[in-house]
Parts: sequence; C-alpha cells; structure tokens
Amino acid sequence: MRERTIEKRFCSEVKKHGGQAFKFIPPGYAGAPDRVVLCPGWRTYFVELKAPGEKLRPLQVKRAEELRKMGYPVYCIDSIAGIDDFIAEVFGHEV
Repeated sequence: MRERTIEKRFCSEVKKHGGQAFKFIPPGYAGAPDRVVLCPGWRTYFVELKAPGEKLRPLQVKRAEELRKMGYPVYCIDSIAGIDDFIAEVFGHEV
C-alpha cells in the first residue's frame, strides 16, 4: 500500500466525521507533519502519514517534538488500522 492511499483514506475519514485535514507545507520549516487536522471545538492535531512500515526521518522526529512541547498532539499513521484508531480517539467513535 502506498502513502498516497493512506493519505486519501485519512482525509476522507476525517471529513466524514466533521473535521478537515489540510495539507501542511510551511515555507522554511522542513520536516513538518503532512497534515494539520482541524476538528469541531477548536481541536487541532498534526499528522504525518507514511506508507506501511516507514519511519519518521530524524528531522521529522525533531519537528514532532517541537510541536508537542507547544502542546499540540502529533501522530504518525502508516496503516488503515492507524487511521481507524485516530478517528476513534479524536472523534470518539469507531469507523
């Protein structure tokens, strides 16, 4: 399965549950997570999407740590099961 497949499914599921998953490409900030997810109630999440089994690069780990230190939740998702877990945790119901 490709990262693109994971990304399409992720965005579709987030939207289906009332959120938005915007592509996140901040200029001059390499290693940022792929998506910023906005949910009802002012909740914001950062998500890095990967092909199954892929790991974060060192710069991506550093960026995730920076965001977490500021209080933002950061997820790395590499499977359909990971998407389902995110939806259940964030939106409070099963996919």
